[in-house]
Formats: sequence, C-alpha cells, structure tokens
Amino acid sequence: MNYYSLNHKSPKVSFQEAVVRGIAPDKGLYFPEKINPLPEDFFKNIEDLSNNEIAFALIRQFVGDEIPENKLKEIIADTLSFDFPVVEVEEDVYALELYHGPTMAFKDVGARFMARCLSYFNKNNSHEVTVLVATSGDTGGAVASGFLGVKGVNVVILYPGGKVSEVQEKQLTTLGQNIRALEVNGTFDDCQAMVKNAFLDKEITDNIQLTSANSINIARWLPQMFYFAFTYKHLKKEGKPLVFSTPSGNFGNICAGMMAQQLGLPVSHFIASTNINRVVPDYMETGNYKPVPSYQTISNAMDVGDPSNFIRIQEIYYNDFQNLKKHLSSYSFTDEETRTAMKYLYEIRNYIADPHGAVGYLGLKKYRKEHSETLGVFLETAHPVKFLDVVEPVIEQKIDFPPQIESVVHKTKKSTIITTYDELRSFLLG
Repeated sequence: MNYYSLNHKSPKVSFQEAVVRGIAPDKGLYFPEKINPLPEDFFKNIEDLSNNEIAFALIRQFVGDEIPENKLKEIIADTLSFDFPVVEVEEDVYALELYHGPTMAFKDVGARFMARCLSYFNKNNSHEVTVLVATSGDTGGAVASGFLGVKGVNVVILYPGGKVSEVQEKQLTTLGQNIRALEVNGTFDDCQAMVKNAFLDKEITDNIQLTSANSINIARWLPQMFYFAFTYKHLKKEGKPLVFSTPSGNFGNICAGMMAQQLGLPVSHFIASTNINRVVPDYMETGNYKPVPSYQTISNAMDVGDPSNFIRIQEIYYNDFQNLKKHLSSYSFTDEETRTAMKYLYEIRNYIADPHGAVGYLGLKKYRKEHSETLGVFLETAHPVKFLDVVEPVIEQKIDFPPQIESVVHKTKKSTIITTYDELRSFLLG
C-alpha cells in the first residue's frame, strides 16, 4: 500500500516511510492510495471473530507486507490488551467506553499501535528517531506511555500551559526516561503550529529524524477503526441502523470511523459533536470552512480551531460537500449545556460521563430527535477522573483514583517552559 500527500506535491511513499515521516514534505497529510472494502461475509459473520481477528482484517491492507503477518498480529494483541465496554445508558443509547487502557483515554489504542510499529521499523536502525507531538490533553499521556522505554526513540511533547487537567499534565510530565515535556505559553493551536513548522525546518530535519504521533500520523489514526467495528459486533443483534456520535477536536477519531465505513462497516450516520470551537458545525451549515483561534472550555481536548484531520474526511467523500452531508452531522454545545448533560446522566441515568462524553451524548440526542429509529452510540473518550475539577462539582460526589492514575498523580512534574518557535528549535537541536 502506498500513501500520497493530500497537498499532492510530494512523491508517494510506503507505509513505513509514511509512519516515520509523519507528515509529507509538502506539509500534506498522508492518505492511502486505495481503500479496498472487505468481503460482505466479514461483517455478516463478525460475531464469530475475536477482536484481534477483526482488527487484523481492518488494518492489514494498509500495512501491506511491510510488517510480517505474525508480527502484525503480535502488535495488535499487545495494542488491544484491555476492554472496550459498550454500556447501555438508556433505551437505544449506548456509551462506548474507550478509557480502560493504561492512560485511561481512547488514544491508548493508536499510541500503542504506532509505538510498536515504529519499534519494529527501528529495530535494525542505529539512528534515533524523535517523536514530536502536540497535545490538547490526552494525546500526550497516551504517547508518553506508549513510547516509554522504546529503544532508539525520543519523545518530545508540547502542551498548552494551564489548559490541560492536572491528571493529564502529570501523565505526560512525570515519566522521565526518553519522554520530555515542553509547556507552551499559548493554546493547542500554537503547539500544533510549532510542531508543523519543525517538520518543515531544514535545519532541524537535516540533523534529526522527526516523526509525529498526533492523529496526523497514519499509524496513530488508522487503528482507531478497530473499536467502531467491535461496537458493531456487540450491537449487530439489535437490527437497527447504527449511528456514532464522536466528541471531536482534531477529527482523527471520527475520521477513522469513516474509514471503517469505507471498508464496509454498516454505519448509518456519523455525528461530530463539538464544544464552542465550532469550525466544522459552521462548515456543515454554510459550506464555508474557516479556521479560527480556539477557545478554552471544560472539554479541553476539543479546543481546536483548525482540525487537522478534516481534510482527510473531505477526501473520503471525494471533496463533495453534498455527499459529506449524507454521512455527517455536526453540532456545537456550550459548557453550560455540557454540565447540564453530565448532571442528568448521573442523577437520572446513573452514569458518570466526562465532559467530552457528555458533548457526544448531547450530539447523539439532538440527532435522534429526528431519527428515533436509530441505535445510537456516543464515545466516552476519557475516564471522568481525568477531569475531577469539572466532574466532581457537577455530580457532587468524589471520584476515586483508578490504579492507572494513582501511579502518576503524586509524582513531581518536570517540564520546560517555552513561548516561541525559536525556543523549540533550540531545544531540539540542543
């Protein structure tokens, strides 16, 4: 399988080169040259398959023969070493809980898969690779955990100071070893812009092999297809049209679900649920895509004003706006609405949602007002404990630390504060 740049000004590359590069020389995101749907029988008989078998079938064509079959199966087994519960919240509404991994966030799947692929590609390489990544919250912790101790790989994580939760910050600043954290005086968009500039900075790339572990990297993005298929397997017996509502910031997660749909996964519709950073909801209403500076909210992982992966979504639907509208709806919700939803879910439905999951629930409920025949799933992308300062005052209850959080929350934060891109360049070259 070859990959091309969505800016169409760079040569096609292999899976390995796309993973190692992260982003194309022309600034474009990589996209697979072909998407071959799986046989109908695969989804018809999906109940008979294990999660590992499902994941292997979904990802195999995108990896090709660059990782041997037995090794790819090992990588998948190691990646999927935790559960993906589908929990009924109310009639025909389910939560897909993606927070049962080591850092209690959905990004554990992509980060673990990518780390193991990169480790395989780097096994006979004497040159070190630097993973450079920006995070609005959970990416940093998942990447730090996934790459911790991986031979020949250094990790540098940029995060916006004061704009991630305390737990999220501890997860990316306390591990040490090959993990280093840069606290940026700015927003996530500033962090992301610095990372993109570094990949285009010849002074850096001539001296350091850089790759990215944001969802712009295909090995971080594509494995997120897995749990959409796992959910279909779980709910197939209900026999109703399936819709997914995904809390959306950089749009990698929902884009992966759409890739699974392209492979034949029977999904009726996708809902991109956002906070007040509503670039995509506005686009879906007007057809005018206009990135803007991001605003800080209680659902900080979605505080993105220029979502990188939306260009991939447009590519999936051939840059046809009317075609996209058939498959995607997008709604925006305020912090007040989010808190109200969290309170309702706890008091009436006996379910504790984090602010991102609550936004996903709101989007699903709004869509189902006019599509009550559907079976709806909203993605719970992070454990509520990661947002204690938001969740506890709303539900008026204390939340105990799970073991994964307890192990880091009392450690000492270690980070380097930067403000400008020049400081990042100096840090990398130094």
